[in-house]
Amino acid sequence: MTSNVAVIAGAGSGLSASLARLLASEGFQVILAARNIEKLGDLQAETGARAVTTDVSDPASVERLFEAADKAGPLSLVVFNASGRARGPIAELDPEAVRQALLVGAYGGFLVGQQATHRLLAQGSGSIFFTGATASVKGFAGSAGFAMPKFGLRGLAQSMARELAPKNIHVAHFIIDGAIASAASGQPSEPPDRRLSPDAIAQAYLDIHRQHRSAWTWELELRPWVENF
Repeated sequence: MTSNVAVIAGAGSGLSASLARLLASEGFQVILAARNIEKLGDLQAETGARAVTTDVSDPASVERLFEAADKAGPLSLVVFNASGRARGPIAELDPEAVRQALLVGAYGGFLVGQQATHRLLAQGSGSIFFTGATASVKGFAGSAGFAMPKFGLRGLAQSMARELAPKNIHVAHFIIDGAIASAASGQPSEPPDRRLSPDAIAQAYLDIHRQHRSAWTWELELRPWVENF
C-alpha cells in the first residue's frame, strides 16, 4: 500500500475502538467518524486519531469526512462499521425507524464506499471493508428491520468486490456471527471465550488488509467456537 491512512466510519467503544488501537500501533493515521464525537475523546487521546462528526446517511456529511481524511494523506483502508436496526414483529415495526435503519446501514455503506472508491481508484490501491452480522445471511423472525440493511450491505460489498478487485482495490465483507465482548459484558466464565474478542476481530481485519492480491478474501465469517451456524 502507498499510505497508512485509515478511516473508520461508525466509530464507538467496541470493535471500532479495537481497530483504532491496533491500526495506530501499526503506524496508521486513524480518522474516526461518528455522529457524536464527544464519546471518542479518550480513544483519540490514546491513539492520536482525529474524529470527524459524520452522519453516514447524508451525502454531504460523508463527503466532508473524506475531505478531512484527504488532509492526512492518501487512503489505505476504509472500514464501514455503522449499523442501523429496527427490531420487532413485522406488523408492529415503525416504518420511519425501518427507513432510518436502511439509510444508515445500507445507504450509508454505499455513500462511504463510493467516496472511498473515488480516491482508491485514483491511486490504484487500497482496501474497503464492511462489517456485517449474522443477519447478513440469516433473517430471523422479528428482525426484518435489521436483516434488510445487513443483506443490502452484503450485496453492496459483493458487487464492489467483483467490480474493483481487477483494479487492485480489495473489498471485503465480515460476517460477525455472535456477540462481541465488551467492558460491560466481559467474557462469561463458562464456556470460556463465548463472545468474540474485539481485539481478535480487529486483527483479522488487519490480516485481510495485508493479504497478497494473489489470494484475496472477499468475505470472512468470524464466530466463537461455541456459536451455532
